[in-house]
Amino acid sequence: MKSFNIPGFYKSIIISKVKELRRNTDPRKKDYSPTLLNFGPVNFYIARHFGFCYGVENAIEISFKAVEENPAKRIFLLSQMIHNPEVNSDLLNRGVKFMMDTSGNQIIPFEELKKEDIVIIPAFGTTLGIEETLQKLGIEVHKYDTTCPFVERVWTKAQKLGEDKYTIIIHGKHNHEETRATFSRSEIYSPAIIIKNMREAEKLGSCIKDNISRKEFNSFFSGRTSPGFNPEKDLARVGVINQTTMLASETQEIADYFRNVMEKKYGADKLKEHFADTRDTLCYATNENQEATLALLDQPADLAIVVGGYNSSNTSHIVELCEQKFPTYFISSETEIVSEEKINHFNFHSQIHYTTENYLRKNSHLPTQNSELRIILTSGASCPDAVVERVMMKILSFFEKTKSTKEVMEDVLEMN
Repeated sequence: MKSFNIPGFYKSIIISKVKELRRNTDPRKKDYSPTLLNFGPVNFYIARHFGFCYGVENAIEISFKAVEENPAKRIFLLSQMIHNPEVNSDLLNRGVKFMMDTSGNQIIPFEELKKEDIVIIPAFGTTLGIEETLQKLGIEVHKYDTTCPFVERVWTKAQKLGEDKYTIIIHGKHNHEETRATFSRSEIYSPAIIIKNMREAEKLGSCIKDNISRKEFNSFFSGRTSPGFNPEKDLARVGVINQTTMLASETQEIADYFRNVMEKKYGADKLKEHFADTRDTLCYATNENQEATLALLDQPADLAIVVGGYNSSNTSHIVELCEQKFPTYFISSETEIVSEEKINHFNFHSQIHYTTENYLRKNSHLPTQNSELRIILTSGASCPDAVVERVMMKILSFFEKTKSTKEVMEDVLEMN
């Protein structure tokens, strides 16, 4: 796989070395078990896969290249390049300006752009309408286009579904940049509809089964269908694609659900006429990170810390998985760790920040402060290794008589 030129300050001493070691010892990525970093009074279980994925590294390389190649020009990002505050802040500090927020609300009007300006398309891609607007202004739209190749693969599948006369069901968050971009490309080829989760899939399934009225359908899916969407006609042939950062198992569950609905309604012998198999739209990095997180659930840990941007979809799903077993703290960086006794963290379900006290010991199976603490540590696909390592070092600073980095890495080498 291609390697990218990523700024050194995003890498780390320990985490990056552990990743490199696992890549060398397991090049085919068959082993999803985590790496144990035993610092004595604290053990960290590090996920097999986490942090920068192919698409994120590609976006970072192109964005920093745009800055370096155009020192005298104004540089704009359509929205956050990826959903990580540190990376976006680094670009802002280099003079890059955001034109929209993550929901598509305009910060800088397109009318303020000049032909010679540089506009970077974020990793999520953008809508065809925005591309057309930029092209009319004379902007070289694709010169610094950081759209993830795996997102573009979903767009290709959407086109194929449309050409084959299937209605496109998009599993995603309707206000997410990637889903808006995918929807804009889907609706030009076929009727399209966005569903967020299994509950909404079942609602749509009820429509296919003729169990809800047109009025109820229009009310429930308002703002999430292509113009003129006709459920009586447009739900006879369907295919499922996804926002690549959604929970992969849920996308598969939704696809299987619609497959069963169509098979029951039309019969197994006519299934292919009414349902398209689209399993290949699932992003490899999303799959690997989520599989690695599931492997973390087998560990005898006391708590989990997940690091990433609070508006990061893929990170929220990792949090969701960890919450199945562990008290889980979702933080953006080490600055959220106030002290040994207090941590600030984000609840993505309620979209509220909380402060929890005695977080390190309140969940521990251990009776004394001198006993070994076991922590799951992982991050989203847009989080730099350096941030994860700073979190680890912040926690280590609260404990005495910890092993040196050299000792810990020697232990890791012996185990591998």
